[in-house]
Amino acid sequence: MGEPSLFELEIYSFAGSGGETSSAARDDEDELILEAIARLPSEKRDRYAVLRRTPSEAQLTIDLHKLKKTDRELLVKKALATNSQDNFKLLSAIKSRLDRVGIEVTTVEVRFEELNVVASVQVGSRALPTLVNAARDAVEGLLTNLRIYKPKKHSLTILSGVSGILKPGRMALLLGPPGSGKSTLLKALAGKLDKNLKVTGSVLYNGQNFDKFYVRRTSAYISQIDNHIAELTVRETLDFAGRWQGQSEDLADMMKDLIRLEKERNIHPSPEIDAFMKAASVHGKKHNVATDYILRVLGIDVCADTLVGNDMLRGISGGQKKRVTTGEMIVGPRKTLFMDEVSTGLDSSTTYQVIKCLRNFVHLREGTVLVALLQPPPETFDLFDDLILLSEGHVVYQGPRAQVLEFFESLGFKLPPRKGVADFLQEVTSKKDQGQYWADPSKPYVFISALEMAQAFKSSECGRSLASSMSVPYDKTKCHPKALPKTKYAASRWELLKTCFAREILLLSRHQFLYVFKTCQVALIGLVTCTIFTRTKLHPESEIQGNLYLSCLFFGLVFMLFNGAAEMSLLTFRLPVFYKQRDNMFHPAWAWSLASFTLSVPYSFVQAVVWSVAVYYSVGFAPGIWRYPPHFTLLRS
Repeated sequence: MGEPSLFELEIYSFAGSGGETSSAARDDEDELILEAIARLPSEKRDRYAVLRRTPSEAQLTIDLHKLKKTDRELLVKKALATNSQDNFKLLSAIKSRLDRVGIEVTTVEVRFEELNVVASVQVGSRALPTLVNAARDAVEGLLTNLRIYKPKKHSLTILSGVSGILKPGRMALLLGPPGSGKSTLLKALAGKLDKNLKVTGSVLYNGQNFDKFYVRRTSAYISQIDNHIAELTVRETLDFAGRWQGQSEDLADMMKDLIRLEKERNIHPSPEIDAFMKAASVHGKKHNVATDYILRVLGIDVCADTLVGNDMLRGISGGQKKRVTTGEMIVGPRKTLFMDEVSTGLDSSTTYQVIKCLRNFVHLREGTVLVALLQPPPETFDLFDDLILLSEGHVVYQGPRAQVLEFFESLGFKLPPRKGVADFLQEVTSKKDQGQYWADPSKPYVFISALEMAQAFKSSECGRSLASSMSVPYDKTKCHPKALPKTKYAASRWELLKTCFAREILLLSRHQFLYVFKTCQVALIGLVTCTIFTRTKLHPESEIQGNLYLSCLFFGLVFMLFNGAAEMSLLTFRLPVFYKQRDNMFHPAWAWSLASFTLSVPYSFVQAVVWSVAVYYSVGFAPGIWRYPPHFTLLRS
């Protein structure tokens, strides 16, 4: 028997679609369709999947390369198999499918040992960002590079001797009062510290230093600041981020091995999970199912087609924008996440849902996640497995969350009734609030500093267990070949450039009113210029006529120059987004610059044509056909 054709698949798909079918009949039809797809050539097998729109409807064969918006949303809904934002069932099914054929997922272990971060800062009036101070700093920097002058700066220790391990499959919480060094630690682990800081110690990913791989492609640092392009919708923001990060590249390679192994072992996966994974592995398309999945999990599917907005353009709310910031980083294949105050602007219920979905990702997909929260609610606090408590740059505690109260009880502090554990941990290290938690009647209360607590932790059972774990080096033979990226960017240069062009073209259409208005403005000012510098003679015969022609030329050049100033504000507002995406290895600077410059050239032609047609011959410049192109080129440039 030969391979089934697409026509045969369609016959199977619509068998029994004329009315209600029994459960046994539907199961037989499902087996026929799955068997037909399994016997297709490999290049077609990855392209087709089956989907039942309603429980009573027969399975339909769908082309995953031609999915509509409703089909993508239905695929996500069927795969999640729940009306809530819980992704546990989906991730459990994916893990079970991979385990049945023995495919291992990539894991990343992060170690940091004796990490010290010191900053040299100005104090007093010199710390103020004034024009005089900026000029003095520039001069001092030049003299310092020439070894002529050594400025007197205050040394500020941000992190002092910080050590620890972040293991895959365990959800870790970073807790500490403001100014304790949480953001600095997260940036240090993500390889994003400022170059002006003095850093000592080591940070290892699977036993490898940062010079062995591209750490900014391996990890994702989710900042407290929400920088997005206001004119893009939520879905478009996540779609472009996913395409730059190679959203489906790794999954496509894994699906080829998965389908091959399942065929060899005669294993039939769940149709819903198979359709979702195949659709998520389709790359090079404008939209991807993975984006719809992230939108649904983060609870922003209700505003997916709403502009992000800013202070001048109405868009989504602040809490939704914070979730877009999170989604922009987790929509890609990165499995090491460092999240800095992601609960800012979110209510406790939404924070719980987001952290719960991340917890499912960590436990079922072996992710490595460290989340910094300032005041997590009790139900959110209980979702974490491990806890890192920072105070004044020292690690006061690191270990299982369930054992943290036992450690502080050994120091003489006890959690009072009806007091949140997270609030207690942040206040017990404060000199102002520490005394109220003292519960050791055998000796009087004496303030215990963060340094003393850190030393006590090292001698505790948890501290000794941590030191014992860190003394054993990571077995590099267990490192998956694809766990640490060796290439700078996830996608090819052509794909990166094509995605940059696609975004710039979309933004041009969103700014259509601005360009139409500017064109009308050029035409109107050109008509006014015709009345001011109207020609009296075809050829100038006096110095006065020559000066009038020069004045007209000068006015035209100045007007065209300042007419482009309106686009400078658009560029300025987008620079923070560009810096964020460049630093996270989304795309290179040349791809964004080339797309932005190339697409600005056609409009410069339009402006030059409108102005020169209205002004050139009416004012009375040289009528020769070969004299017009230099004038046009001068205006365009």
